[in-house]
Amino acid sequence: MNTEDKLYRDLQIHLDEQTIGFPATESGSDIRLLKQLFHPKEAETATLLTYKYEALEQIHERGKKMGKSIEEIERGLDKIAKRGVIGYREKNGVKQYRNIPYIVGMLEAGLHKPTPEFIAAHIDYSETGAFFKDFINTEIPQMRTIPIEKSIKVEHRIGSYDEITNIIKTTEEPIAILECVCREGAERRGEPCKQTSRKETCMVFHDGAKNLIERGHARQLNKEEALDIIRKNEEENLVLQPSNAQGPDFVCSCCGCCCGILRVHKAVPNPVDIWATNFYAEVNPDLCTGCGTCEESCQTGAMILDEEEGISVVDLTRCLGCGLCVSSCSDEAVVLQKKEMEVIPPQTGEKMFEVIMSNKN
Repeated sequence: MNTEDKLYRDLQIHLDEQTIGFPATESGSDIRLLKQLFHPKEAETATLLTYKYEALEQIHERGKKMGKSIEEIERGLDKIAKRGVIGYREKNGVKQYRNIPYIVGMLEAGLHKPTPEFIAAHIDYSETGAFFKDFINTEIPQMRTIPIEKSIKVEHRIGSYDEITNIIKTTEEPIAILECVCREGAERRGEPCKQTSRKETCMVFHDGAKNLIERGHARQLNKEEALDIIRKNEEENLVLQPSNAQGPDFVCSCCGCCCGILRVHKAVPNPVDIWATNFYAEVNPDLCTGCGTCEESCQTGAMILDEEEGISVVDLTRCLGCGLCVSSCSDEAVVLQKKEMEVIPPQTGEKMFEVIMSNKN
């Protein structure tokens, strides 16, 4: 192994010890991918970071062992942060940096201006399944599913963290909108989305939004514009998937044909066991006419038309409680039910990662 490859292998091992992980592959696609995201010296600098935001002084303590000055570390980190493959924020005037997961995080930055080499390495890495195995096996999920507003009834007593309007109205601005990397990637493969022709569907909040807007990777929205986009997403049967926090860092609007996460959901047995959701769909057999509309709107294959009985049934091992089937049913035969045990997400994204790390094995 040459010196350069060792830098990338050290970074791969380091990232694999962080929250979501970054497992090695026999094909070497993990190293090829990192080479597209980091220059050699940057790979070494990135190993100084952890999943927590830290100031330069803390990071420099680890950098001393490499003979790096604090000025050298700062220049390197600022350069990496500008591309969005590490986390960056300024808190009380102090610069802070951290590692971020490959998904959701580095991939979205890498696909802003992807090279053919990046796309090839990403596809190869994804097809091994190693990363997604780690992604779905954390103590709590990185993402969760919340219902669309048209499916919510007053009697649900829904938590504010499960209500998209409240999330947007109470978040601090700016709000950033960026193109869905899954939809963009599918189109590049010659497989355009079946649900929508729009690509600007995914929102980012907090420090991530500020960084994306400043780098020109995303467009800034006000809250009314954000709510309008969410309404369009709901009308086009997209599943709302925010990060798993009461104050989420992002909200993805996902389709079953392009979204890498929902494709994993459809591929594994009993996916609800590893998903965070507080609702499930229920069909009233007396009202159902067997039209199949709910089956068409479902993005996870949870709604099934029983042709023998002439009604729809719900596969509760796959239902995410997104509510798309409820809003699409003209006969009002489908309703959302709240689960007996409510899952309350951590307060912030940082708290979520702390829970994941404390239970990582």
